[in-house]
Amino acid sequence: MNIHEYQAKTLLKDYGAPVADGRVADTPQEAAAIARELGGQTFVVKAQIHAGGRGKGGGIKLVKTLQELHAEADRMLGKPLITPQTGPKGRTVRRVYVVKDTTIARELYLSLLVDRGSGRVAFVASTEGGVDIEAVAANTPEKIATLTVDPASDLSAFHARIIASALKLEGPLAKQCEKLVTSLYRLFVEKDASLIEINPLVVTKEGNLLCLDAKIAFDDNALFRHKDIAALRDLGEEDPAEVEASQLGLSYVKLDGSIGCMVNGAGLAMATMDIIKLHGAEPANFLDVGGGASKERVTEAFKIILSDPLVKGVLVNIFGGIMRCDTIAQGIIAAAREMRITVPLVVRLEGTNVELGKKMLRESGLSIIPADDLDDAAKKVVAAVKAAA
Repeated sequence: MNIHEYQAKTLLKDYGAPVADGRVADTPQEAAAIARELGGQTFVVKAQIHAGGRGKGGGIKLVKTLQELHAEADRMLGKPLITPQTGPKGRTVRRVYVVKDTTIARELYLSLLVDRGSGRVAFVASTEGGVDIEAVAANTPEKIATLTVDPASDLSAFHARIIASALKLEGPLAKQCEKLVTSLYRLFVEKDASLIEINPLVVTKEGNLLCLDAKIAFDDNALFRHKDIAALRDLGEEDPAEVEASQLGLSYVKLDGSIGCMVNGAGLAMATMDIIKLHGAEPANFLDVGGGASKERVTEAFKIILSDPLVKGVLVNIFGGIMRCDTIAQGIIAAAREMRITVPLVVRLEGTNVELGKKMLRESGLSIIPADDLDDAAKKVVAAVKAAA
């Protein structure tokens, strides 16, 4: 689960990390009022959406008067902001964050994430922070340092000193860095975060560290332990179908292709999407119904897939272990009749009660294309979609 920058800044402040004064506004008038309360000469207006690259898309602006601030807030609010991470449609800006301007001497990069290879929390640090950090990673990876923390020994002072050294921070700044590293690690572990990214982490001209921007994401599976974090979820930033799927206990991610996928198991779902691409088409979604889905759950999964107007064909790929193939067949038949499916439907079943499941599909009277294996299923659905077009 992602949260907005202003929410991330509040959490950082609660854990003792240094952040600039700022508040969130829903209207240009409220933004101007916040600036008057904060005081000062210059401010930064920042669009609040769940996507990076806001500065490149015009979603972060420095203003020097209240009139400029009002105008920029008015330009952003209620309008789509297109960034490298939003896609061509962009994301509608519903809030802006008004922050006092900061005098910057250096821009750094610091993040924490879960290193899947080692099973540890990893710090990633670079002296080259800012909007082009992706280019730094691609072109000069030697400028990025990574340090993992063994959970058996936990974070120690030497970890913080190594990170401070990697960021070329000395003296009082190194001491500030050590304190910041400890705060970020504590937040990461205590709140079950999956990512904390401070970009840029700046050194001000006054000689202080400041978290100028922040992105925090959390492990969805741990939200039941953190009611306060779950309350920060902004459903307006999520695809409505993905929200509905999560409420039904389905793992669904909308993509931009034309072939809807319903699969049980994340690994099988990834393989299904890969083989669709291998045969010249694009998947419209990732949808994992899980190992113990009921007929009703399968029916709802079908409804979600077919609610996407881009879907021109559906591939069902089920390996019945815990999941029984006859249960899947019941769900497919119920959904096909209720939704009156008009796009090609290819079904590949294997595993528990597979013959019963296939028999039910054959005798349903529905136009269902059977497949023998995954490769056969992908070829058939791609061919059927092309023929229908």
